[in-house]
Amino acid sequence: MEDLGKAENIKFDFGGGMLANTLHAHRVLQYLQNNKEQGLQLEVLKSLYTQYFEQRAHPSSTETLKKACVAAGISQDEAEKLVEDGDEELRETKAAIQEQAGNGVDSVPYVIFEGRKRDFTLIGAKSVAEYEKALGQVAKECA
Repeated sequence: MEDLGKAENIKFDFGGGMLANTLHAHRVLQYLQNNKEQGLQLEVLKSLYTQYFEQRAHPSSTETLKKACVAAGISQDEAEKLVEDGDEELRETKAAIQEQAGNGVDSVPYVIFEGRKRDFTLIGAKSVAEYEKALGQVAKECA
């Protein structure tokens, strides 16, 4: 992971990192995906990744989530309301997690490319070349 990150100017810091429940981070992202303009969710996610992987921040703490929302351009007031309302999109988020668990997803990233004859699944950190190979196989089957 560290080598892949270096190529993208990501300075992973895994020393002393924490394992944490990310339900509320997923809840905030789910809300943004369902209720805000396209792209905002990605900007919040980028900030969460930077805070977690490079700065050892807790991924679901209210401080981390608010900071990510504000960094993405959400007003401080709206960020506080969204983050502190722990019920907003919670049921929907839990349902989505249950659905994916039922599909056998137990790690991230978990990417499925649907081919004409078969699907191609990539699990865990993969290089660009591995994604290109999978997409090339899908394109070849669909031609």
